[in-house]
Amino acid sequence: MKNDLLKMLVCPKTKGPLIYDKKKQVLISKKAGLAYPIEDGIPIMLIEKARKLKK
Repeated sequence: MKNDLLKMLVCPKTKGPLIYDKKKQVLISKKAGLAYPIEDGIPIMLIEKARKLKK
């Protein structure tokens, strides 16, 4: 994932920053407690497609 794209993306739920987890291929919103998948290099920024993070 390119840094330019990552800088433009925000969590659709909280509008907060995202953290890229290269190993798991997800974008993480710590504030929302969600991980948005990246499929074929495309971030899927739909709340209903995100998985909840374990606390």
